[in-house]
Amino acid sequence: MEIIPVIDLLSGQVVRAQRGERGNYRPIRSSLCDSSLPEDIAHALLELYPFKSLYIADLDAIQGLGNNLDIVAALRQRFAHIELWLDAGITHSRQLATLSKMGLTGVIGSERLDTLEQLQQLQARDYDAVLSLDFGSAGFMGPSALLENPQLWPQRLICMALAKVGSYEGVDMKNLANLLKLAKGHQIYAAGGVRNTHDLQHLASLGVSGALVASALHDGNITAHQLATLMT
Repeated sequence: MEIIPVIDLLSGQVVRAQRGERGNYRPIRSSLCDSSLPEDIAHALLELYPFKSLYIADLDAIQGLGNNLDIVAALRQRFAHIELWLDAGITHSRQLATLSKMGLTGVIGSERLDTLEQLQQLQARDYDAVLSLDFGSAGFMGPSALLENPQLWPQRLICMALAKVGSYEGVDMKNLANLLKLAKGHQIYAAGGVRNTHDLQHLASLGVSGALVASALHDGNITAHQLATLMT
């Protein structure tokens, strides 16, 4: 199982995400370092364990309030040896083209899609993108047809439970189980609600390829020793 740390960027700082309520996000306080600057947080995470990938959510871009692309470019340059996934409110293929030129893996978030045709257009250029199927407290965030056409999904999928992010309430097993049935042969990554290694072990037993984690790492609930055990 692969564990991918999450970095949520808002106005140039790393923030602690809470249940998708972005207006309440505040600069992160981490046990790993005394900073909320993106490069410091990324360095601290990679000091904790040599992760192969980092997931970055550009919350300004997702909300249509600018972007943090210069910061992401600096992270790409400094940490050239790892894969960087970037969710930046992608709706057009030109955005994927820009990210590809920067050496980034674009994450297509369903919450920003209005139609199924948008996903088809985004995939027409055959960029290596990840699809995030986003679920909020009111259910699926995106066109309902997207859930009904798994044949259009790319190889890598995120089951993003926004209502559980930072909650320590556990993984959204209902939606995850449904995706596991629909997307056989795909790589599925669980996101939101991971509390500890017991959650990660359970996900691994279900055949989940990986998990996106933030709070449990910053709060010390998942240690370096546990990571080494899980990821070998």
